Amino acid sequence: MDKISVNKLAKIAGVSVRTLHHYDEIGLLKPSLRSDTNYRYYYETELLRLQQILFYKELDLSLSQIKDILDDPNFDVLQALHSHKAELKKRRDRFAELLLTIDKTIINLKSKTKKMDHEEMYKGFGKEQGKAYRKESAEKWGEEIVAGSEKKILAMDKKEWKDLLQQAEDINKALVKLIKLKPDDKKVQTLIKQHFEITGKYFDVTYEIYRNLGIMYVEDERFKANYDKHHPKLAEFLRDGIDVFCKEK
Repeated sequence: MDKISVNKLAKIAGVSVRTLHHYDEIGLLKPSLRSDTNYRYYYETELLRLQQILFYKELDLSLSQIKDILDDPNFDVLQALHSHKAELKKRRDRFAELLLTIDKTIINLKSKTKKMDHEEMYKGFGKEQGKAYRKESAEKWGEEIVAGSEKKILAMDKKEWKDLLQQAEDINKALVKLIKLKPDDKKVQTLIKQHFEITGKYFDVTYEIYRNLGIMYVEDERFKANYDKHHPKLAEFLRDGIDVFCKEK
């Protein structure tokens, strides 16, 4: 592959040029070569090493710990990737549990009689806090949409919320029964329309946002796991059905 400049690498990896300079200074990520003007360039080997650095940072390791791991003569990239995959799956499952905990908390806060057990309230939490999940949503969809969604949800009583969750589950189960049909089948599209209407009760959804949601149901492992627990192809089936629905509008 062609050499990549420090500016381009910073852009595609989502880190700052200053960070790459720091990694160079501490010996964590050295450039492949330098120009006569001392400009840094990187090749595939350095890109793979940077990927490992970012993975280990996600696992909350310090830079010195990461350097020791990567500089170990016995370090194996493929083995490391399998390890990262296993750890990310654990996190996916924990995020799914966090989403369930959030739902339970909202329901119980609206109940005048039932109280949530303290252990249940904090089920699934580790270092990440609820505000981190909210921040992620705001960055993806915008603060206005997230705030609007919170306002809609908080305006519901306990029964309305539980009914909404049940309707969503009923649609999932109904889609599974039709999963062998084509996404543009009339029966499938009837359910997709119902799904669209239910989604609109959570926040103000446009067709563009709805199409992007469909894509997210497949690409985001947390959401994919939530749908695929009903059927291993449900997330993809729902995405394709949503795509057809939006194209017809």
